Amino acid sequence: MGIQTSKKDLRYLNKDFSNFRDKLIDYSKTYFPDTFTDFNEASPAMVFIEMAAYVGDVLSYYLDNQLRESILTEAQERSNIMAIARGMGYKTPPSLASSCTLDVYLLVPAIGTGASAAPDWRYAPIVDAGMRANAQQASQEFFTLSPIDFQFSSSADPTDVSVYKIDANGNPESYLLKKQVSVQSGTERELKIEYESPVKFDKFLIPDKDVVEIIDCRDSDNNKWYEVDYLAQNTIFEDVRNTALQDSELSQFGAETPYLLKLRKTGRRFTKNTRADMSTELLFGAGNSGQADELIVPNPDNIGLQLPYGNTSAMDNAWDPSNTMFTRAYGQAPANTVLTVRYLVGGGINSNVKAGTITDVTAVKFTKDADGLSGATFNFVESSLAVSNPEPATGGKSAETLEEIRHNAIAHYASQQRAVTREDYIIRAYTMPPRFGSIAKAYIVQDEQVNPKSGDTVENPLALNLYVLAYNKDKQLTNANAVTKENLRNYLSMFRLLTDAVNIKNGFIVNLGIDFSIVPLPGYQGKEVLLRCIDTLKGIFKIDKWQMNEPIILGNIATEIDRVEGVQTVVDLSVHCKFDKDSGYSGNFYDIQSATKNKIIYPSQDPCIFEIKYPDSDIRGKVVSF
Repeated sequence: MGIQTSKKDLRYLNKDFSNFRDKLIDYSKTYFPDTFTDFNEASPAMVFIEMAAYVGDVLSYYLDNQLRESILTEAQERSNIMAIARGMGYKTPPSLASSCTLDVYLLVPAIGTGASAAPDWRYAPIVDAGMRANAQQASQEFFTLSPIDFQFSSSADPTDVSVYKIDANGNPESYLLKKQVSVQSGTERELKIEYESPVKFDKFLIPDKDVVEIIDCRDSDNNKWYEVDYLAQNTIFEDVRNTALQDSELSQFGAETPYLLKLRKTGRRFTKNTRADMSTELLFGAGNSGQADELIVPNPDNIGLQLPYGNTSAMDNAWDPSNTMFTRAYGQAPANTVLTVRYLVGGGINSNVKAGTITDVTAVKFTKDADGLSGATFNFVESSLAVSNPEPATGGKSAETLEEIRHNAIAHYASQQRAVTREDYIIRAYTMPPRFGSIAKAYIVQDEQVNPKSGDTVENPLALNLYVLAYNKDKQLTNANAVTKENLRNYLSMFRLLTDAVNIKNGFIVNLGIDFSIVPLPGYQGKEVLLRCIDTLKGIFKIDKWQMNEPIILGNIATEIDRVEGVQTVVDLSVHCKFDKDSGYSGNFYDIQSATKNKIIYPSQDPCIFEIKYPDSDIRGKVVSF
């Protein structure tokens, strides 16, 4: 006959030393009444009880701490907070670099005389990205983020031209070109990493702290290794000069859109990770062959019920098609080569320098076509390069605080770096780098299709229509060229959902004219009041303030005119469509009268935007009297 034991009463709510001690005493009195009878503080029994209570208290503390450190909102250790944030896809920067706008000046010779005089654009080179300039007083170095193409000019990236020097006959001898470019603080450094046999998911620690950016990474064979957000990302953006050699059809738009945006798959990639001590490590992949490791390998073992003898006819109804896809490695592992890593160190509060202090160019490279041109003239042009920052550099700060990491990680996780909603697509269209073409206005609607059974028009759930417009050099709305739309299509492909098809179309421009009449107050000059009213209307219809499918509320416009100093009342206010292509208008006719209800001009069903193209002539007013 077995020995029967009674179930002992155990408590699991004890958390600190005193509770553990009290419960252990009660436990001893209950279950060992004849063994332990002396619970004096100096007794041997109390020594063992208090030692056990001490161990329980320590273990309880570590368990609570481990649980707390696993929750983003409760964790206190910087390393744990950064690890959780990294698991949510957010990379904590070691420090933030300052940035500002830099004025870049260049002298080019003139060609022609008199009214035909103009800059000789053949001598206007491209200043490559990465030009370096120092702020002397603060000993801070800045570098350009994009190339500077003086021959390219648009409303988003204008080239200012002015006469710099004239000869004895009054003809221009040279012109001063001015462009603006964004610069960021940082000091360039170089590091060589030698590899022999491949190591899977190798990590390399850069000794410098506060690494702002990895500029370039190349191996001994001059193959470029690309930085990606995560090793599973096998596609990166690559900008290519828009020339006939690259694309004969799209090169005709090279003056408006100087770069083509190409998507490129690469196995040579790495990720950058910032550690808690503000050092930076590079993480490489696990591939060790010359084959492209991005190939998707179907695995039939993951289909069906994994029955023997190759019998896969019995299918699991719940199988996921993605179960057939596995990448062999997350990028290649460097082997038998030397990696040369160029990176930037800087940032912080000290990089916020004053206006007018970034003046000393320390490193610059030019891209030029010098065939048949004077080398001495090119030397003169390149030596004339000068820079200055009209505004102070701002944005530089130390590493993120714990609270900033928490909030930024949550915000980043919520965005998911993908386009899901319609607003996501519009924001992505606006954020495409300007060198690939600038989008001035964007609007997105669900695509439509015809129901084959009923013949009715219904929404197409698998396609979106993105309507876009651009600016011309005079900041007037125009259709985006083919290169810009192609670049936008490639750009959005990195963020769109697999099931979303995005059709990029031209938006519709409806050009308007405005006629109005006012009665001035006694004692005011009618012409002066009229000019103030016209200036007010110009401000109201400034194209920056208007979006696609935004209605015109005539009552609000009349109110704004009525508020102008010297206006007694607005007698008349009318809007009409201007569509004559020969006069420079869009050619789109819109029935304003039919579209006006309750003094509101509604846009058409097709996404359109109202624009006053020539405010000086299309806004007409007159002064009347009672």
